[in-house]
Amino acid sequence: MTRASVTPSTNQPASRIARFVRARSGATAVEFAMIGAPFFLLLFAMIEIAAVFFTGTVLENAVLESARKIRTGEAQTGGMSQAGFRQEVCELIEAVANCDNLEIDVQVFEDFDTVDQSSPIQEDGSMDTGDFGWEPGDAGDIVLVRVFYRWSLMTPNFGGALSNMEHNQRLITSATVFRNEPFDD
Repeated sequence: MTRASVTPSTNQPASRIARFVRARSGATAVEFAMIGAPFFLLLFAMIEIAAVFFTGTVLENAVLESARKIRTGEAQTGGMSQAGFRQEVCELIEAVANCDNLEIDVQVFEDFDTVDQSSPIQEDGSMDTGDFGWEPGDAGDIVLVRVFYRWSLMTPNFGGALSNMEHNQRLITSATVFRNEPFDD
């Protein structure tokens, strides 16, 4: 056997690396594996953000429609309770939200400058509902109607950017402030 007829051994490290670099079989699968996970994470995150904003819009509309009954005095003269108001809101959001995660707060204030719309979210991410009540007021009263919905986020490891509550949840808030119409005339 002459020296010229001896081929380099395929066990040499440089030769293996060169063959790996030249190999094209499975390149598409490897490239997809590298970008697939981030792509789907971003896709699901965009869907989640869109769902949160859509639910917020539906909740805002439901609060405006339901609060009209307070503003016009229909709730007061008809004896509507907080549970009845909650049911009104639930009927308007039931297509996109679960009413078990809904909190209602209706309060009367002396004037518009004293209206307190502070967040009920505590430092630890829990929600303080201790000051929530049902006071739709009389004719001419200034009323704050707030509705809170706890949205459970579905996208794992994305909650830090979107969640504002404990247990990977987002508190969606809708509020309206108005002066009751003179319904008692």
